[in-house]
Amino acid sequence: MTTTQGLDRDGYIAREGSLDRVPPAFAPVVTAARERISGAFGPERLHSAYLYGSIPRGTATPGVSDLDLLLALHHDPTAADRAAADALEASLDAGFAQVDGVGVLLSGTGTLLSELERHDLGWFVACLCTPLLGEDLALRLPRYRPTSLLARETNGDLALALPHWRERLATARTEADLRRLARVVSRRLVRTGFTLVMPRWGGWTSDLATSAEAFAGYYPDRAAQLRLAADTARTPTPDRAALAVLIDDLGPWLAAEYAAVHGVKAPRP
Repeated sequence: MTTTQGLDRDGYIAREGSLDRVPPAFAPVVTAARERISGAFGPERLHSAYLYGSIPRGTATPGVSDLDLLLALHHDPTAADRAAADALEASLDAGFAQVDGVGVLLSGTGTLLSELERHDLGWFVACLCTPLLGEDLALRLPRYRPTSLLARETNGDLALALPHWRERLATARTEADLRRLARVVSRRLVRTGFTLVMPRWGGWTSDLATSAEAFAGYYPDRAAQLRLAADTARTPTPDRAALAVLIDDLGPWLAAEYAAVHGVKAPRP
């Protein structure tokens, strides 16, 4: 049972999605995804599959929202697995006008259940992913509270992304390139801004506007910039000046403040 601010009655983060919440317009996409995942991978490769994002949360908009999938494999993904996932993305994206893009994440179950990923990918599976096929790995993971440890391990590596974003901004040639970058940058900044204040706010949300307002309550001087990021995440812009504000001003400040408040995410191999 979910109470206020994304927590259950015991104060743990409630799983935010459900197949029951999938909007009717997206039901055929989800059915096709389930069938095509099974056909492309099979039980010898696939442990389980999950939906995440706006579709299982019930907030997706036809023609605007994307379809997000996580496939948990018995072993670490191979090049052949990635090629199969790319083909799956292309077929679903081409076959259903309801979705504006399809993304398939791949991971081995050993990684998802590892101690190193307990408060990042493990939390992601347990709280943000909706089971679609196979055994639910959440049954083998703990419950999570909105703690500083969770904040650090989910978003405490923003500084690593900034040089790559600057390079992409400098080399972007088309409006489509800029919109893709804007979507990536803005979503990540809103998520990081929210998790910066999450332990003080005392809950969880994936809603962009709610995230920006939660942040604004603790950092009013930066509120306008995070609201800009939230607006850009909903409607990606090719405006280089707006992207520069996010990447060169908000981003470095947010990375430094995050490190000061929560520390830096444990290095990954």
